[in-house]
Amino acid sequence: MEKQLPIESVLPALKQALASGSNAVLTAAPGAGKTTRVPLALMDEPWLGGRKIVMLEPRRLAARSAARFMAAQLGETAGETVGYRVRMDTKIGPKTRIEVVTEGVLTRMLQADPGLTEFGLVIFDEFHERSLQADLGLALCLQSQELLRDDLRILVMSATMEAEPVARLLGDAPVICSEGRMFPVETLYRPVRRTGVSIDEALVPVAEEALSDQPGDVLVFLPGMAEIRAAQRRLMEKFGSKPGTEKIRIHALHGSLAAEEQDRALAPSKEGERKIVLATSVAETSLTVEGITAVIDSGLARISRFSPRTGMSRLETVRVSAASADQRKGRAGRLAPGRCYRMWSEEEQRQLAPALPPEIREAGLAPRVLELA
Repeated sequence: MEKQLPIESVLPALKQALASGSNAVLTAAPGAGKTTRVPLALMDEPWLGGRKIVMLEPRRLAARSAARFMAAQLGETAGETVGYRVRMDTKIGPKTRIEVVTEGVLTRMLQADPGLTEFGLVIFDEFHERSLQADLGLALCLQSQELLRDDLRILVMSATMEAEPVARLLGDAPVICSEGRMFPVETLYRPVRRTGVSIDEALVPVAEEALSDQPGDVLVFLPGMAEIRAAQRRLMEKFGSKPGTEKIRIHALHGSLAAEEQDRALAPSKEGERKIVLATSVAETSLTVEGITAVIDSGLARISRFSPRTGMSRLETVRVSAASADQRKGRAGRLAPGRCYRMWSEEEQRQLAPALPPEIREAGLAPRVLELA
């Protein structure tokens, strides 16, 4: 494998924990390498008994990217030793030992085979996001472990989670911590001063500042695809080819993109070029966008909320939590010292909620009840 990542130092302790017990919790700072190093490190452990590993990723883009990266580490392509299953896209072969799946896929796998007989280890990655499907998947795996498979291992991994409550849920499982390796990131507040200014309009001067103050590329967090499209149009007008200046490429990054477009956004810039990547919350965790030294954070995210009045769930744009803002900021300090430009004030920062509530408290539960029935 390539360069040594911080996660390597705790792998012996993690292997020991899973060899001597059924469950473990791993916390690791962003950029430590947990998503792509841990499954490969555990693939040949004797307690697996030749069974496979399944790893849950909250988002399709992250699942495909992690599988392709791990496969490349083995000199292969996705679908050989490492494969993935996401909605409407599967790359799994007869040799596959590690399957990266999205959370709804695991629920269906458990419905088809409650004992998960093909698998010896289930990994829940980025569990701090507390999606409804991840909570349900963990509950079903614990039930399977208790009733059908006392040899099934469960590993919960996260970057920004209080580990102790999860460890208690897993039967007082051991908690292994990796510190990660982060360069310092300077935080600058650039609140929108005038009312009625759209995000894409307010973004332009901040993007200009980021490009002039920092070498490298810029990652912008926006709440959804509509805002990404608007920002893409405005930035292309602003930074379109100007003679005598370096070329600025504008990339979108969200789960609905074709794999080739995702790869272009994630890949390092060519010599003489720089890029601005416009992403949803999908780029907060699991994905590494190469070359980023500056982050611009709109401070907004789009989440699903259930309305008791209508009996339906709807997408709402909300302020990010302090934990989420820290995750986004950390993306600027992976390769070198960086900067994070927050499009809100320091006073607003102090008022951010520590973390968003788990989805199970906000979403409609009827579909999950039907699934369980």
